[in-house]
Amino acid sequence: MQNGEQMKQLSIIVLVLIFLQGCETSYQSSGFAGGYSETQLDTNVFKVTFRGNGYTGRERASDFSLLRCAELALQNGYKYFVVIDANSYTSNSTYTTPSTSNTTANVYGTGNYAYGNATTTTYGGQTYNISKPSSSNTIVCFIEKPTNGFSYNAEFIYKNITQKYGIQPATK
Repeated sequence: MQNGEQMKQLSIIVLVLIFLQGCETSYQSSGFAGGYSETQLDTNVFKVTFRGNGYTGRERASDFSLLRCAELALQNGYKYFVVIDANSYTSNSTYTTPSTSNTTANVYGTGNYAYGNATTTTYGGQTYNISKPSSSNTIVCFIEKPTNGFSYNAEFIYKNITQKYGIQPATK
C-alpha cells in the first residue's frame, strides 16, 4: 500500500512538471522553467541573461533580457544604459516519446492445419525538436544621457516592454 501511495505522489509531481513546461517562460528570476539572471561587473556595469524554455520565442527572450537591463538601471539610480555586448543563441535538443506495440491475432484450425492472421499496431516513437532561446546583454549604465553613440532610456524601455507583455510593473 505504501508503494502505491508513493507512485501516486510521483505521478502528481510529474504531471505538475509537465504542465509547468507547457508554458512559455514568464518574466521571472531564473528557475526550473528559465528566467533572467545578472552579474554586476562594476559599479555601473551588468551582464544580464534571459533563458527561455521550449515554448519561448526568440523575440520574447530578447525583450525580457532588455527589460531586465532597464529594470537594473532604474533600481540602481540610472536613467540610461548602453549595450556594449549582446549575444542571442538557441540550444536545440530532441525528445522521442516511448513506443509500444500491440499485436492481436486470430487462429483457427481444421484437421491437421491451422490458419490465422496477426496485426501489430505501434504507438509513440514521435520525435520532437525543442529549441530554447537565450539572450544576454552586457550594459553600462549612466545617470545622464551619453552624448556619443546610441543609448537606451531605461524608463521608456521598462514601460513599453511591460505593457507589451502585460507585466505588472514592480513597485519602485
